[in-house]
Amino acid sequence: VARTLTWTRGWLSPRAFGAKMADSAHGGRLIYALVARERTVLAEYTAFTGNFAAVAAQCLEKCPNQDAKLTYRCDGHTFNFLIEDGLTYLVVAEAAVGRQIPFVLLERIKDDFKATYGFRARTAIALAFDRQYAPKLKQFMNEAMSASADPDKMRSVQNQVSAVKSVMIENIERVLDRGEKIELLVDKTENLRFQADTFQKSGRQLRRAMCRQNLKMKLVILGILLMIGLVLFFVICYGGGRNCTSSGKSSPPPSPSPSPSPVSPPPSPEEDRLRFALL
Repeated sequence: VARTLTWTRGWLSPRAFGAKMADSAHGGRLIYALVARERTVLAEYTAFTGNFAAVAAQCLEKCPNQDAKLTYRCDGHTFNFLIEDGLTYLVVAEAAVGRQIPFVLLERIKDDFKATYGFRARTAIALAFDRQYAPKLKQFMNEAMSASADPDKMRSVQNQVSAVKSVMIENIERVLDRGEKIELLVDKTENLRFQADTFQKSGRQLRRAMCRQNLKMKLVILGILLMIGLVLFFVICYGGGRNCTSSGKSSPPPSPSPSPSPVSPPPSPEEDRLRFALL
């Protein structure tokens, strides 16, 4: 939120800006512009003579460290500050200029400076960009004063600044949205990878279970076949009194041999005499 503060006359007087600036109090002009990092001035421009560097250093010491928009008034002049991302943008103008033109100019300087130097401004030394950027500050100040003389041009500049802001906000939203989509895609990828690992482990376990089941079935079938083979073997080899395991051919049963006739004892002498008598 922009604030308006008043400095005491003893801290800053018109003599601090030189005779030309003191004589210009009746007009409405932009006097001085700078870009600084905390207390280090990186680039500055003024069309007036005076000890602006010393005054700017005192101004920077009074500025807060957080982002802010400030306006200080002193002796018919306004000191307009725009502080953002560690960089301070200052425009000194005559009070007749008002506050709208200086802050439009500050927004334009901020956008152009960030686009031109970016992260280099965070480590640059004092007045590192003064030679390259001072002409741009002069150009922006002249264009701002020209636009202030024409209300239509002023509105055009404001519209351009608003358009640039809208584009930057849209780009930031797209980047954030893309970042969220990338994070969502990474999460989905991790989930798919986890599911793939789980599916692979489950498939390996199922394959092992199927192999064990097939092995059991084969062993059961082999055992049944062995049992059937043994039953057929015993039926064929030992059925009906046969024995297919004995060696050689079976001999026929022995034929009955005639029994010897009994031998009669030799006749006694009496039997011989009797036989002769009968004869």
